[in-house]
Amino acid sequence: MSLEAISQLDFAKLDGLITTVIQDHASGRVLMVGFMNEESLRLTIESGKAVFFSRSRQKLWRKGESSGHVLLVKKIQTDCDTDALLIQVEAVGPGVCHAGYESCFYRTLQQDTWTESEARTYDPQQVYGN
Repeated sequence: MSLEAISQLDFAKLDGLITTVIQDHASGRVLMVGFMNEESLRLTIESGKAVFFSRSRQKLWRKGESSGHVLLVKKIQTDCDTDALLIQVEAVGPGVCHAGYESCFYRTLQQDTWTESEARTYDPQQVYGN
């Protein structure tokens, strides 16, 4: 994807951000949802590793910068409105979720309660500390 291709995306709908769905390229499992701005998408393309824009910290963050659990980009797609991305990745590490799970989608609605539906794949205390 070239810089010209980046300019064809609609970053205006979310004030300079684009919703980005991260999917495991081998299994098809959705691992997380994040946001990218034009700079983080450019850095993702250039490095081959996912870089996001943190809305809470208002800055770029490279997935794995503190955990070592990086996302190696295999394929980038956009939707019909060009306002969302689907990035297929190879996840390096035991999990993508900062809470210690393979995927951020580890809770399942059962009746009226969100229930953890899988076991942790790593201890976040050991990776991130307090």
